[in-house]
Amino acid sequence: MQAIMKVELEGLKLFKRGKVRDVYDLDNALLFVASDRISAFDVVMPNGIPDKGKVLTQISVFWFEYTKDLIDNHIIATDIDDIISHDERLKPHRDLLDKRSMLVKKTEPLVVECVVRGYLAGSGWKEYKNKQSICGINLPEGLKESDKLPEVIFTPSTKAEEGHDEPINEAQTKDLIGAEAFEFVRSKSIEIYKQADDFARGKGIIIADTKFEFGKIGEKIVLIDEILTPDSSRFWPLNDYEPGRSQKSFDKQFTRDYLDSLAWDKTPPGPVLPEDIVEKTREKYLSILEMITGKTL
Repeated sequence: MQAIMKVELEGLKLFKRGKVRDVYDLDNALLFVASDRISAFDVVMPNGIPDKGKVLTQISVFWFEYTKDLIDNHIIATDIDDIISHDERLKPHRDLLDKRSMLVKKTEPLVVECVVRGYLAGSGWKEYKNKQSICGINLPEGLKESDKLPEVIFTPSTKAEEGHDEPINEAQTKDLIGAEAFEFVRSKSIEIYKQADDFARGKGIIIADTKFEFGKIGEKIVLIDEILTPDSSRFWPLNDYEPGRSQKSFDKQFTRDYLDSLAWDKTPPGPVLPEDIVEKTREKYLSILEMITGKTL
């Protein structure tokens, strides 16, 4: 089984090639196509995870539908027949695009990543140990790794085209997007996170943290990009949760942990992932797809 590393649609205008997605400009809409590339520490690995793009897309489709009553989003169509009917030039690429593509509205993306944390993990745990705060938000003494936070917090970051996203505080975020937009995306990000975490718990999953992206259509702010996927979120099995240590996960933390075990300086090029790491990562992605949506590929 081969990973799709690059999506080439002959005769169509490539708008952007991100770490994971290839985006095509269809004049009055954008076509998001999720490849099987995997990035860690902001470096794209030389080999990918077969079917990863399909998993990310199908999970995003599920959550966009689930949260549409909370906030409008950029989705136009996700079914392959509906996508092709919008632009017949896509017909020859049907098999490639099926399950891994979304037709979306053009927006003006806000220049921040909207990170929401319900638990103390990852970079948040590292910062807490040094400062007893995250992004300028003071936290109580004595919290352990993976502890549930007293309340959900909003810790935005910059959105870097290359290199690392950098955490920013409330004042910096307001400078970038304006006070009104800040209040809106903070409120919506926390609301979406809480509703999604409640749902996920019923499926045996803790959503420890996640990130959202928003864009403007005129003056209206909508939810864009991907949402609550294993690439943008930290998913923990509820039945194994125990504060005071790192947790097992259904996300790409497994791949990060493998890379952390190597003598690699976290700069490009990334190391080739061994076949067993690829297969175990794929199994985790497929598992979280079925747990959340009740469906398989």
